[in-house]
Amino acid sequence: MLKHRLIHPKINEVLGRAGHHSTILIADGNYPASTKKGPNAEVVCLNLSPGMVRVSDVLRAILSAVPVDHVNVMGIPADDSYAAMGEPPVWDEFREVLKESGCKAELEPVLKWDFYKHVESPDHVLTVQTGDQALWANVLLKMGCRVD
Repeated sequence: MLKHRLIHPKINEVLGRAGHHSTILIADGNYPASTKKGPNAEVVCLNLSPGMVRVSDVLRAILSAVPVDHVNVMGIPADDSYAAMGEPPVWDEFREVLKESGCKAELEPVLKWDFYKHVESPDHVLTVQTGDQALWANVLLKMGCRVD
């Protein structure tokens, strides 16, 4: 019986094979998961219906299972109409999940088109597609080293 919060067999399998510097994308419901991925990535679809499951739910579960050194969110280009509204509210939710988990990494925005390039790396091992409807709710995690 697993002791951490992550019980999805396929996600555990992929994370178990991954190592330091591997990247994990937790994608919102609007992310093009079938086309914007790395050559070694597996896609797990958890998009049951709009709003289910949420990126923060998956983030919480993954942070309970693996160490994370870096957390990137998809940054908003200055010419996007949403940019005038400021930072997406969901980012505060992500910060709260990071804090609750004890993860010391901070959210680091990477502009949208560069974010896609980061995801398309050979180090990208997993995309978890959610049904989250929050805008700009994509999170890219870089795995750290286990030290205990």
